[in-house]
Amino acid sequence: MAAHLVIVGGGPAGMMAGLLFARAGVPVTVLEKHGDFLRDFRGDTVHPSTLELFRELGLRDRLLERPHNKVSELSGRIAGRRMRIADFRRLPVESRFIALMPQWDFLDFVADEARHYSGFALRMNAEAIGLGYDGSGRVNAVLLAGGERVAAQYVIAADGRRSVLREGAALPLEDIGAPMDVFWFGLPKRETAENQSMGVFEAGRLFVQIDRGDYWQCAYVFAKGQADAVRARGLEAFRNEIGTLAPDMAEAARDLTNWDQVKLLSVALDRLTRWYRPGLLAIGDAAHAMSPVGGVGINLAIQDAVAAANLMAGAMAEGRDVDAIAPLVQRRRLLPTRIIQRMQKMAHDRIIGALLDPDARLTAPPWPVKLLDRFALLRRIPARLVGLGFRREHIRSPDAGGRI
Repeated sequence: MAAHLVIVGGGPAGMMAGLLFARAGVPVTVLEKHGDFLRDFRGDTVHPSTLELFRELGLRDRLLERPHNKVSELSGRIAGRRMRIADFRRLPVESRFIALMPQWDFLDFVADEARHYSGFALRMNAEAIGLGYDGSGRVNAVLLAGGERVAAQYVIAADGRRSVLREGAALPLEDIGAPMDVFWFGLPKRETAENQSMGVFEAGRLFVQIDRGDYWQCAYVFAKGQADAVRARGLEAFRNEIGTLAPDMAEAARDLTNWDQVKLLSVALDRLTRWYRPGLLAIGDAAHAMSPVGGVGINLAIQDAVAAANLMAGAMAEGRDVDAIAPLVQRRRLLPTRIIQRMQKMAHDRIIGALLDPDARLTAPPWPVKLLDRFALLRRIPARLVGLGFRREHIRSPDAGGRI
């Protein structure tokens, strides 16, 4: 008999794992603590690596029927100059663009596809607060806030960067550190505005605007721990700062009338040194919190889910013990995690941290950025790193049929 799998967390890693394990014939229950997927702080970048996975599943075209914008190039305004940084149009895959798709649309799509399998169940408003164990210390249940105990033959912790389960399972965590936090807010968009998702890099200031079709999702980046200091300067000063960084947004910034419209996103960069214990595996942000740099967090989490399904779903569908397989998932995904986090750490220390220094001076774009802007061939390198990453996964988990 197939093992019953409980996945905690209805984010990209959890929902993708739910789809793939259910597709393989494993009875799956996904527990999501919220009543819906509508959280603005969630990232929107669906990279070519993820789009290719959905193409391999035969679902990419249906996914792209959901609201999205296509981004084939990345650029930024650095020291007052617009610089081209990455060009995805030459990638060696069919999906040569980033899809900017509200994450609630993405997650709704994956949930809808997973529901085509009779063994899949998604429970909303089901907040996990701990784990249950058998007499040998093996995880065999998830404990919910309402007092319910959800029995499981195996548990996947995909409950994000503040994972309750990884703490409850006493999995060892290494904090790599991040020098910044982010204020996250929406601003209205003029009907005539084109897709201009981009970043603004100036001495002491960083600002990102993401096109969500009918409005801008904005990120104002500042040194870690300085949220209260920014608020203390007042909302008028904050609106003026936005207008200085992005003059086209000055009028829209007047729509910010109170601080409740501005959400604080505390940036973390960490990873577990062990992702598993008997009966449990952590994936996605629960295993490795990523910085927003490069927008790779969603896509790395989904790669984890695919690797877990590739290695474990067949055995789980046959009712075999998968405890010995869990270390193989970590071994498979740890190298790309380390590489990407190392690159993010370098960006933090050498670029972002330096720019956020109050004494920073930026009179011209750095010479590597000038080279990227000047030579189109060089822009393929960051496109490859951001778009496809390292050790890209492919769908190799079984398809047991049973689609309804």
